[in-house]
Amino acid sequence: MRIVHTEASLGWGGQEIRILTEAAGMIARGHSVEIACPREARLFAEAPRFGVPATALPIGRKRPRGVFALRRFLAARKIDAINAHSSTDAWLAALASSSMSGPPALVRTRHISAPVPRDRLTRWLYTKATAEIVTTGEAIRTQLIRDIGVPPPRVSSIPTGIDPERFAPADRDDARRSLGLPPAVPLIGIVATLRSWKGHRILVEAMTLLAHRDARLLIVGDGPQRDALRAQVGALGLADRVRLAGNQNDVAPWLAALDVFALPSYANEGVPQALLQAMLMALPCVTTDAGAIGEAAIADHTAVVVAKENAVALAAGIDRVLADGALARRIALAGRERALDKFSLAAMLDRMEAVFRRAVDGDGE
Repeated sequence: MRIVHTEASLGWGGQEIRILTEAAGMIARGHSVEIACPREARLFAEAPRFGVPATALPIGRKRPRGVFALRRFLAARKIDAINAHSSTDAWLAALASSSMSGPPALVRTRHISAPVPRDRLTRWLYTKATAEIVTTGEAIRTQLIRDIGVPPPRVSSIPTGIDPERFAPADRDDARRSLGLPPAVPLIGIVATLRSWKGHRILVEAMTLLAHRDARLLIVGDGPQRDALRAQVGALGLADRVRLAGNQNDVAPWLAALDVFALPSYANEGVPQALLQAMLMALPCVTTDAGAIGEAAIADHTAVVVAKENAVALAAGIDRVLADGALARRIALAGRERALDKFSLAAMLDRMEAVFRRAVDGDGE
């Protein structure tokens, strides 16, 4: 199949990494896949690293220019399916393809659990303009069916798949030595774009409440909350206990260095990639039940699950894991087993391949 992914976002996080990982996987399976995005998008710069062709188009805003540019791009290629990923490019793709003779099938991937408008135009986009809809978690699928009337057979929950060979258990001490991290202190970490709903500020606050006063926090990622987090760390006197490491092309060594992985998200989540990566690396995880996280994090089985937006509960959960080695080992092993069973890269590619084939063949109901 010939597939084009569109993405209007200029940012960089799990959504963009999924697009590139999925595209590279489909290319490896013999499909022709490319990406269309704004030139200034981080996605455009990162695509060559994943071996994915990318074309710069002015699709960052909902403007006629973007519709015409996308239509010309599609008309010049024999495209079987468009996979749109954000609201802006989904609308542009729907308008561009609807004005074409024999247009490609439109697949819409919904990555987050934020509320969807219930107006007439949005219902048209989801129920008429798109051939298939993919969500990154069952909770998001249920939301679309309930709130805007998407026919259940046309929406599939396909969480992001993780490569178990790349994210395999590794030696913690070796990882710390290679990264220049302290060898003998409890190390808590989070890998996530610095967005408000990921809960970084709650995690920083929790550091002041831990019984393990020697514990340190490692924050891997970048984003719009960077300056606010730096200010919070300074105001709480945590400069010697919290490190903001920024974006890292390879997060596996940073995960391997941790004693506990924490993800205190409180909104908008599918099944987060970083949580699955940590589980595959057999790290004990402390998280919440935001969005579709509960599909991976089962309380006291595959993770310690705490209340959202509650630094006291988060600190207690982290302390519990640090103090109870048996609990930490049990949830780490169970988390790895669940990630291997339910969230592999191969399983994601199999299911996405089936979605594209249904969309192209017109088999949706």
